[in-house]
Amino acid sequence: MIIRIMKMSLRLVAGLFLALMLCCCSGGGRGDSPVVRVASLRGPSSVAMIRLIDSLSQAKEPGIRVEIFSEPLQVRKLMLTDSVDMAVLPTTMAALLYNKGLDYRASAVPMWGTLYLCGNDTTVRSISDLRGRKVYLMAKGMTPDVLFRHLLSSNGLEPYKDVDLDYRFPTHIDLANATMAGRAEMSVISEPYLSQALNENPSLHILMDLNDEWAKVESVPVAETALVCRGAFTEAHPEAVEAFTEAYRASAEWVNAYPDSAARLAVRYGINPDTLALVNSIPRSNMRVEKASEVRDAIIDYLRVFYTMEPEVIGGRMPDEKFFVK
Repeated sequence: MIIRIMKMSLRLVAGLFLALMLCCCSGGGRGDSPVVRVASLRGPSSVAMIRLIDSLSQAKEPGIRVEIFSEPLQVRKLMLTDSVDMAVLPTTMAALLYNKGLDYRASAVPMWGTLYLCGNDTTVRSISDLRGRKVYLMAKGMTPDVLFRHLLSSNGLEPYKDVDLDYRFPTHIDLANATMAGRAEMSVISEPYLSQALNENPSLHILMDLNDEWAKVESVPVAETALVCRGAFTEAHPEAVEAFTEAYRASAEWVNAYPDSAARLAVRYGINPDTLALVNSIPRSNMRVEKASEVRDAIIDYLRVFYTMEPEVIGGRMPDEKFFVK
């Protein structure tokens, strides 16, 4: 099985090179640019891509450049000027930008839930146990906040009334650091920050897998991030989009099969300096690249929750069918 995954990965990367060579010979990505530009986020989305990134770096003329950014807003800035052909970003932001008129379409979902409730009070075993407690979240209106409030409401708890929600730590890193230091007793943290916090502070525990809690409520997994492709590029070079998506899928399978090797590569490429945290985070990151057209219902169900609770998070309406790469 592992040998099959390795062979498939190498075969798909070779296919990707061929598709991109044909793409470049026919005009490239943006305008006359000979290089297809991909933007990804420094976290599980790029870790899942690391086998592909490594293979591309060793090719003499791969025809593609993957750039890794720390914040989704940096990726959004590039998309606003059509400066990238493909990008990985939160699915909610992908829908927001699409609804605001940016023609970037969902090709795949690579991450299916990286959020966990972390703390040192092991008496908390279910959502109902949170009544009367305080939970720290990174930013009001962002994905972790809306998702968590939906879980509270779906389990009969009223956010802010039955459960105190505190947003004083505005970023994932701030919240993880506060949790490690004991300044946030119970918090919603994503991987790999969760694994870093657990490694640094032995008194911390995973109290709840919020991805499992979501599945209990919605009967589908969390369609957390999306690989999107520029509309004009998708229509001009569908074979390149297909090849990249399949190579990304094969890379994620390799990462899941070889977490130790994947972690070392991720450190080498500057995604995260903590090898142990990366190794531990991979099984909890739910890396699985699925074509958007094949998981359309899960994406729609996910976005509908945000549309119902915070419509402006996805641009005030549900995306139409053109949002999905066929």
